[in-house]
Amino acid sequence: MKLEQGCIQVYTGNGKGKTTAALGLAFRAVGRGLKVIMIQFMKGGGPYGEHAAAERLAPELTIIPTGRPGWVNRENPDPEDIRLAREALEAARGALTCGEYDLVILDEVNGAVFFGLLNVEDVLTLMGQKPPRVELVLTGRNADERVIAAADLATEMREIKHYYRAGVPARIGIEK
Repeated sequence: MKLEQGCIQVYTGNGKGKTTAALGLAFRAVGRGLKVIMIQFMKGGGPYGEHAAAERLAPELTIIPTGRPGWVNRENPDPEDIRLAREALEAARGALTCGEYDLVILDEVNGAVFFGLLNVEDVLTLMGQKPPRVELVLTGRNADERVIAAADLATEMREIKHYYRAGVPARIGIEK
């Protein structure tokens, strides 16, 4: 099966669920025989539960985490963080245009732009290179307005209440 029409989706906002929504879409796509790749920006501190799931669903679902463990300094990003993000964007371009994948997810790419690791113009160029029958999803907080404008769908996850504020840490199997 191939998609008749691929669209561009953006999941952004301060609320929980952006990566989870993209993974739900990946799960649905794999269930329908589509081939999916997720390239994760700034997520070198895994492994996360989705990595174990992708191993079980391979080769239909591939997840490639990139970045270093730990936090990126937004005021003064490390050159290594910038280099890794740019390499990930080039890998994304290859995945998007190679003809092998039906769904390409760029997890936390919006954050990589916000943190100064990538130029928004480079992400917009990549969006413009999307083949007609490939679905492209971009996740992460603080999506640039130009990315939102270039997308076919944009969803904002808005935090109303979060158990982190009550001291509940990230839990294996739920947040990681």
